[in-house]
Order: sequence, then structure tokens, then C-alpha cells
Amino acid sequence: MKNLKAGSYIKSTADLIGSIFEHTNILVVKHNEEGSIGLVTNKPFGRSLHELIEFNHSKPFPLMDGGPVDRDHLFVLHKRPDLIEGGEPISNGLYLGGNMNQVIEAINTGAVNEQEMQLFIGYCGWDEGELATEIEEGSWTLSY
Repeated sequence: MKNLKAGSYIKSTADLIGSIFEHTNILVVKHNEEGSIGLVTNKPFGRSLHELIEFNHSKPFPLMDGGPVDRDHLFVLHKRPDLIEGGEPISNGLYLGGNMNQVIEAINTGAVNEQEMQLFIGYCGWDEGELATEIEEGSWTLSY
């Protein structure tokens, strides 16, 4: 599916009602010959960054439930490469990852807000061709 790319948004359809992806919006952050990676953008995790033991020195900042894969790690999506070095460009001024010390500093100083940065526990992953097949089968709708 040639229109599917990093920066695309997908939304679950009625086919996924009753699954963990019911009423889910996902930003595709990587899409290549190895597969696809996405972050769920509409489901709060229910805890704040400062509640995690390794980040208890930070100010409160909401966490999102990024998906069922690798829930032991924190993933950062941001629009502030001027404050957070090392992020990978996705599209439209969005970056994935970066220097976590700078992320915490930006939170603690109030230099970023929830419109400029989101933090995710876990991600969604698909093997090569799997997401395109799910879209073609009607499980997801693709938007840009």
C-alpha cells in the first residue's frame, strides 16, 4: 500500500470492536520494508510520568497507552527538536525519541506542553506487509 507511510494516521473500524484496538487512533511513526510501528494517540495510560519509579524526580506529565508491545519502555513524540536532541523526524515537524535527560528538563522547566510532546508506554507493531493487509481487509481506515 503505497499511501501508507510514517506520519499517516489509522483509525480502527467496526471490525475491531471487542478487541484491544476498539475505538483506537494510531499515528504510524515508522513504515518500511521491515514493517510498521505506531503509537495509540487517543488512550490515556492512567498514570503520570512522576509516578514511575525511574522518573519520580520529574513534574507530573500525562502518559499515553501507546500499545501492547514493549510496555517496559517510554516513547517520546515531540515537536521541539530545538530542546530535545536526537529525535528521528517522522513528518510534519514531528519527531520520535530523543535525549531523555532533555525531555525531563523540558517538562520540569515548563518548556513543553501536551500539544508539543506526548509520552507513551508501549507501541504497536506489525511485520512487513501486515498493516497494509489489515487496512485492505477493512480493520483500519487510513488518513493523512
